[in-house]
Amino acid sequence: MLRYANLILLVLFPIAWFAPLMRAGLLPLFGLSEISVISGLQSLWDSDVALALLVTFFALFAPYMKTIGLALIHFGLLRRKTLPALQILGKLAMADVFLIALYITLSKGIGVGKIETAWGLYLFTACIVASIIIGWRTEKSPKSPAIVSAEETTHR
Repeated sequence: MLRYANLILLVLFPIAWFAPLMRAGLLPLFGLSEISVISGLQSLWDSDVALALLVTFFALFAPYMKTIGLALIHFGLLRRKTLPALQILGKLAMADVFLIALYITLSKGIGVGKIETAWGLYLFTACIVASIIIGWRTEKSPKSPAIVSAEETTHR
């Protein structure tokens, strides 16, 4: 069950990256433009490359590397000893969701323009939280026979 839920995340993460996180506009009279993880990263690359690299790692690489790592563990291709490192990647990815929520809260508090959260923020957050739960359940679950046999063959 865990392996299939994790494989679903390999599809859902890219959808969440392109889904609208929020709609923002300067004045209520003008239409709101949709901002996604990818469109936000594109604008960051134009203005601040160092921040763009950091956010790219948090938003794209950390959660996807963790998901791939968990899939490799579930199919017996990676040792369970790597789980603590994968859990750290999941926590780094959650930091990205926190930053997005912080930006929305700050911009609403300033009162300039209008910001509305969109469905992509909830999808992205759900993917990160699901990844954390799958990692935790994988850590707590007993070794499956497939994982044990794969680890035994690598020790020989």
